[in-house]
This record gives sequence, C-alpha cells and structure tokens, in this order.
Amino acid sequence: MSEENPKLVLVFSGKRKSGKDFVTDILKERIGDRSVIIRLSGPLKECYAKDNGLDYEKLLSASDYKEKYRLDMLRWSEAIRNEDYTYFCKAAISKYEAERYPIWIISDARRLTDLRFFRENYGERMKTVRILASDESRKLRGWEFTEGVDDKETECGLDSVTEWDYRIENSGDLSGEQLTQPLLDLVQKYI
Repeated sequence: MSEENPKLVLVFSGKRKSGKDFVTDILKERIGDRSVIIRLSGPLKECYAKDNGLDYEKLLSASDYKEKYRLDMLRWSEAIRNEDYTYFCKAAISKYEAERYPIWIISDARRLTDLRFFRENYGERMKTVRILASDESRKLRGWEFTEGVDDKETECGLDSVTEWDYRIENSGDLSGEQLTQPLLDLVQKYI
C-alpha cells in the first residue's frame, strides 16, 4: 500500500435502498478526480458473473436482475470470505486502482470485517459514515423486505455498531449537496 495514498478513507454503510450509491456518487462528483469510489461488491459481482455466465454490469445496478441472483451470490461470497476476510477488500482496492487517489470512498461496507480491514490498514485516515433512511423512504425507492437477505449479515452485520464518525439521515427531501456537505468539509482538510 502506498505511503502517500490514501490520505482519507470514507467507509459508507447502510441498509438496502438507504441511498449509499446516491450519496457516494454525489460526493465523488463534488470531489472530482482526486477521489475514487471503491465498491467492495465490485470484484465480488465480477467474479460471480464470470463464474455463472451473467451480465456483470447488470449485477452492479440497483435492478431486479441483481435481486434475482442476490441470495446465491451471498452464499458464494461467504465461502470465499470465510477463508480470507480481506479478500474482497484487497480485490476492490486493486480493481479500482485506488492507490492513485488521495480520497477513497468505500460505498458499501456490510460487515464488521470490512471495518476491521480498513481500520487495521488505514487507522486514523479512516472515517465511518452510516446512511440512515426510514423503512417508508426505502419502500418508496423500491425496497421490500426479503427473507434471507434483509435478516442476514449483508444487511444487519453493522447494526451493532453504535459509534459512527458521521451519520447521514436520508429519509427526507434534502438535496445531494446538503447530504454531502459535512463530508465535503472534511475532505477539504485532506486535499
């Protein structure tokens, strides 16, 4: 890992349809080319798609296509993660050539081991961000409780964490700029 980069690692988590991608995409747009979005699910979905003859791009989207394969993909990835909890974190850093950028935006932490990896490797340079949204807001965005998904580690693995560096409430009608401003203020200290 580069001594110079990253200068700041923002690790986002939140339930399905809470707005993680919405917030991280806007933050990336506002920071510009000094940042990179690292999707921990990116290499996971890429390998899964390749192994199963599926459309990788469709698996990345917030679509019915992804939902159709979600359960099997979770089982498949858990087997890999049980062997090496760092596997997908390292693969994502490599996939997105993250060391080229001073600001890393991890868009989809889901497990305590994800936080552990970034904390162990980046210490004080890591800040955690929890995106919160009411069930009503999530339903308006297409969320529907799915047994075997919404009651598993991928959705509940970080529910026990009570200390977040930042909490963003995304249930109302705040603009993306309003939601990301506190983080943009933080980022300005590092670039």
